[in-house]
Amino acid sequence: MAEAGSGPDILVVLNNFRAPAGVLGECILARQGYYLSVAPGIGYSAAAPDEHHDLPDSDAGFDGLVVLGGPQDAGDDEGNPYFRRLMEVVREFHAADKPVMGVCLGGQLVARAFGARVYDQGAFDFGFGAVNLTEEGRRDPLFRDLDAELVLMQSHQDVFDVPEGGTLLARDGAGGVQGFRLGRATYAFQFHPEVTADIVREWARRRSDQLKAGDAKAFRRLEAQIRRHMHDANQTCRRLGERWLDLIGVSG
Repeated sequence: MAEAGSGPDILVVLNNFRAPAGVLGECILARQGYYLSVAPGIGYSAAAPDEHHDLPDSDAGFDGLVVLGGPQDAGDDEGNPYFRRLMEVVREFHAADKPVMGVCLGGQLVARAFGARVYDQGAFDFGFGAVNLTEEGRRDPLFRDLDAELVLMQSHQDVFDVPEGGTLLARDGAGGVQGFRLGRATYAFQFHPEVTADIVREWARRRSDQLKAGDAKAFRRLEAQIRRHMHDANQTCRRLGERWLDLIGVSG
């Protein structure tokens, strides 16, 4: 368990150390009573199964679950043998009515955990793009009072469908799924609510060849997007993180 303060203990699954908790981690730390950035695992419990850090045996002792992104193919169980156990963990938290948030790869695994299709859309999306709330999304506890169109960070090639019984919350400009809720408090997002400018720039550096192949001006355009959109995106995503934390301990 984390060295928690008076707040909730959240299990944060890092699918890759280059995809950290960022803004979501800061929200959790603040709820714990920590107001400075500190090492992962202080204020919440971090598991990094890709680095041979075991997932817990059960949801006991935890109040919520965040599953972050990573470069893996969400359907590659052979290359990522912990995926099957991770999807079991998602279902266990959901069955216990404990809030779940899956981000990008994490969202894809949440979708898979409940039988939805995850597939390659045929192109790599990287940069800030429109996230359009549905009518149900505008009524959702996490998105209420937010603009109907948000501009948030995207970094993915795989996408997912909404599982049976799920509620579509948001689509992108092309109509692809950007978020759903299943039950009271299980969420999956294709966009990245956790990123900071530094995280985005690091991802861009690591994908430099891929970005340059698509557009020689990709880096300049990305910097312009960061200047234009990052502040508002961070404000929006902090609200999402805080409202998600508010769901802890509230019965359905």
